[in-house]
Amino acid sequence: MTVLQTIAVLLLLLGAPAAPDPHLPQPTYDEVAPELPEGRHDAVLIVSKTNGWRHIEHIPHSNAVLADIAAELGRQSYATENGAIFNDEQLGHFSVVVLNSASGDFLTREQEGAFSRFLARGGGIVALHAAGDDSHTGPWYVHSIIGTTFIGHPGGDDHIEPARIVPDRPDDPLLAGLTFPWTLADEWYSFDANPADNGMQVVASIDEDSYRPGEALAMGAHPVIWTNPRTPGRVVYSALGHTPEAYDDSNYRRFLANAIRWAAGATA
Repeated sequence: MTVLQTIAVLLLLLGAPAAPDPHLPQPTYDEVAPELPEGRHDAVLIVSKTNGWRHIEHIPHSNAVLADIAAELGRQSYATENGAIFNDEQLGHFSVVVLNSASGDFLTREQEGAFSRFLARGGGIVALHAAGDDSHTGPWYVHSIIGTTFIGHPGGDDHIEPARIVPDRPDDPLLAGLTFPWTLADEWYSFDANPADNGMQVVASIDEDSYRPGEALAMGAHPVIWTNPRTPGRVVYSALGHTPEAYDDSNYRRFLANAIRWAAGATA
């Protein structure tokens, strides 16, 4: 290759657009609802729609694990990334919606209205990991599902650390069958305030002495799983679940089964 050819190649490379980051897809809003398989009744809807950060590492595996758990509970499930399924008719086929790191404001105003009516008539919501990050800004969603504001997580060498999870409510049905002390390696979210200050009920917390949150992210009392007792339906949020391996952890898998069962209205 001549010097001129080399320069030409370099100029082409410098001028070429950067490849899109799969973690940051272009936000989209869906208008045409998917066609549901027949026979879905009191089923589990698994939604991993992404208009914010996309957890490409865990979503395929965690969706499969959640479907397996639903089947073990004797419930049909349906997984989608089509936000147009949030309409009154189709949501009527489900008793639980699992928001599996669904990020960003992924619903239109009309779709969020259908979701709020689903909760108001007693539907259950299990929100996981990025379903509680700061890419969600809608007042109804933040008030009903998160109850606080995500401020960050450790980065660099401390991005994924083992930490100890401790029960705040040891007899809560969400923790039935779990073994404590429980140590899990994960990405540990911090929030600007304890969600209990906004009426949420904390079920489990992180022992900050067991990992390195850093001064800016230390919360003292550091909730990681909580519920919203203020709604007619049942809402539980878990900040856990960044890594695919978390969904193979026996305690977390048991928690997810408990959460789906509880959100559907069962207590045992």
